Amino acid sequence: MKILLIGGGGRESAIAHALKKSEDVKLYTLMKNKNPGIAKLSEDICLANETDLEKVEEFAKKVNPDLAVVGPEAPLEKGVVDLLESLGIPTVGPSKEAAKIETDKFFMRNLFEKYNIKGSLRYKFFDEYSEELESFIDELTEKGIDVVVKPVGLTGGKGVKVVGEQLKDNEEAKKYAKEIFETGLGGGKVLIEEKLVGVEFTLHGFVDKEHIKFTPFVQDHPHAYEGDKGEITGGMGSYSCPNHSLPFLNENDVKEAMEIMEETVKALKKEVGGYKGILYGQFMLTKEGPKIIEYNARFGDPEAMNILAILKTNFLDVCKGIVNKNLNNVDVEFEHKATVCKYVVPRGYPTNPVRGREIYVDEEKIKEVGAILHYAAVNEENGKLIMTGSRAVAVVGVADSIEEAERIAEEATKFINGEVYHRRDIGKLELIKKRIETMKKLRG
Repeated sequence: MKILLIGGGGRESAIAHALKKSEDVKLYTLMKNKNPGIAKLSEDICLANETDLEKVEEFAKKVNPDLAVVGPEAPLEKGVVDLLESLGIPTVGPSKEAAKIETDKFFMRNLFEKYNIKGSLRYKFFDEYSEELESFIDELTEKGIDVVVKPVGLTGGKGVKVVGEQLKDNEEAKKYAKEIFETGLGGGKVLIEEKLVGVEFTLHGFVDKEHIKFTPFVQDHPHAYEGDKGEITGGMGSYSCPNHSLPFLNENDVKEAMEIMEETVKALKKEVGGYKGILYGQFMLTKEGPKIIEYNARFGDPEAMNILAILKTNFLDVCKGIVNKNLNNVDVEFEHKATVCKYVVPRGYPTNPVRGREIYVDEEKIKEVGAILHYAAVNEENGKLIMTGSRAVAVVGVADSIEEAERIAEEATKFINGEVYHRRDIGKLELIKKRIETMKKLRG
């Protein structure tokens, strides 16, 4: 079976590995840089920007695949799924209209309001800097609530700024909002939201327009440095637990998060005719329960590496269930194992990363310690691995306990060298205990 994969990062590496577990799969990949891991698994590759629809069409016609899987969000925003399906290629991924659940933050918040989905928060949308914007922020300030400033469109995960993290206070939030309008970042429109207080977690679901099948809960670590310090990044690593929940979630939290996503799928059916693909809910667990921070219209990176590492069901069967709208007939099962993923990134990441430097990876040694290796933002040039400036290489440990999974992942990082660093604390019990204590205090 011929499968076209769009994308060449760490997330797509996890997808490629999962698809290649089916012996009859022949993989054809279109990606920006030559990801050596994905290239090894592919029959043929096309090096092109994933948003270049002409190149996508040209490669798709050449390959004539039975199925396509889209990894990143940028081509979804451009309508790559609509294009592929117009060529008669069943595609795992939402239409351009349905992908607005990620690509248009106002669409997402408005959907929650229109269909009365719980788990939302106070927000207002603005298409220009105004007195009304200032008044809304002042109103929240008077109630002792900090704000989050979000460009409405895609910004590669770098546009959202939070008071108390990237912004000093609500007055600085006003200045950042003004900057977005002046620069046109993310389409030059702004969403001001209340800042939620609690512990973040993520939940993914496979969706076929009618049904949603959930994956294990995962916790990502977006801060650049140990102890949850430093800039917010695309994600420095993540973990999941053998029971598929997280240590700070209770049964009610799990149930509520799933209900919020189920209601979202129903609302998308009414609003845009349905959503199919992978739906990723980024949640904040507050003292009132789970609240949705935002949705992504694809797998999280690095969470895809945790989830797909323990998927017992054939991933190809899941993909077929999604495009054939019969996911309910697919028994989606996961191993009861813990996973810990750690990203090795260029020195200076995320604010001023070194670029064009070589990274040295001993694949055999990593395999010996039992870790799974995923190349991400690297380019293979003349047999050398060159870092392109974003998260470079990820390693995943899978074991019966988090402690053992963390040990495997940490051991594997010793065999990745260059001008790089990683967060050694991801998956450590001390860091997990901090999350548990945070929720205990919030809930009194």
